[in-house]
Amino acid sequence: MEIDTDVLVIGASPAGISAAAAAASHDVDVTLIERKEEIGSMPHPANTFFEGMFDRTSEIIHHEYVIREMSGMHIVSPAGNRIVHETPGYIIDREKFDKYHVKDLIRHNVDVITGVSAHNFIRKKNIIRTSTSDQTLASKIVIIADGISSGLSALVGLHPTKYPHDIAWAIEAEVEADGVGDPDFFEYYIGSIAPGWKATYSPCGGDRANLGVFVRRHGQDVSRFFDLWLKRFAEEKNISDVSEIRIIRKQIGGDPIATIPDEIVSDGIMVAGGAAGQSGICYGMRAGEICGMVAAKAIASSKTSRKALSEYRRLWEKEFKSEYLLGRSALEILRKLDDKEIDRLTGMFTDVNLTLVTGTGSPRSQAIRVMQFMLRKEPKTALSLLAPLIRAGVG
Repeated sequence: MEIDTDVLVIGASPAGISAAAAAASHDVDVTLIERKEEIGSMPHPANTFFEGMFDRTSEIIHHEYVIREMSGMHIVSPAGNRIVHETPGYIIDREKFDKYHVKDLIRHNVDVITGVSAHNFIRKKNIIRTSTSDQTLASKIVIIADGISSGLSALVGLHPTKYPHDIAWAIEAEVEADGVGDPDFFEYYIGSIAPGWKATYSPCGGDRANLGVFVRRHGQDVSRFFDLWLKRFAEEKNISDVSEIRIIRKQIGGDPIATIPDEIVSDGIMVAGGAAGQSGICYGMRAGEICGMVAAKAIASSKTSRKALSEYRRLWEKEFKSEYLLGRSALEILRKLDDKEIDRLTGMFTDVNLTLVTGTGSPRSQAIRVMQFMLRKEPKTALSLLAPLIRAGVG
């Protein structure tokens, strides 16, 4: 059977781009298809990350796509308690970020085809034929990396996330108001303002900022939470009327923060990034790198079975599984706490330098130090709030 490419990557997400580049860097023939007419067009307005998140990837932060450097974050409770965490952070221009990395694909001779969407797969004699809106492409391996709303995995019998009902559905908006871009700390508001996850404020400089709400288990339409967040934001920033906050653009999407990757490998097929429940730009890119590396190895050995490609799952779990499970457990505790309990929890950190509490090291080790601090400061309160996490044996 005629082969069009060794590896077909579906979706120019950070995971998809990284997978394509990693595979191609090992002299594998790679084709990437993207349903958008232009990679980077209509990006999410809110894109932030903190120093250290890219440490596991080959990525070096480039100022070509950085809008603004930040000093850290504030975690704000319903009553206004603030946990301050001083850690370098960045707001990026996602369009410039994506286009910057497309240059890497070109450098590695990846064949990039835009304006094309995948529809179905037929597997025969270790070859996968992928029907698209433009043509049918035959490949030895397919990497699905087309985001949280992907339905392609189900076509090959995969259920890539363990808890798909726990997607955090979101509305993100780029807004404009006098001076809202001036602060140099991100702000994350937790509690009933955004049940199960967070409301966000990212100052972009001058009169621009990014606002968002990420809500779990309240359906995909979270517009009522965004309206409430906009009203609270106006009050927090002493803006006399919500109408003074001008919405430049708004986007609806989802974050698989608590869904946990599950079945991400089949014969000749791997799933990466949001489609696999691997949330976050940095984590998605690292998952893509692992995926592309395993794909190249499989092509070189002519072994593309599920068993051979399971090396991807094994390597990913070694790096990330405990961290993701810990994160889900923490978010589940947060989802089940009411506003008063969240105020009690955050109250433990009043006038505390969280950076000194967490120290350095992996997110898991940092989380353990935070729990130890809580147990020393207010044992009864900490035990009542952390009991579900302790019973689960996480951390």
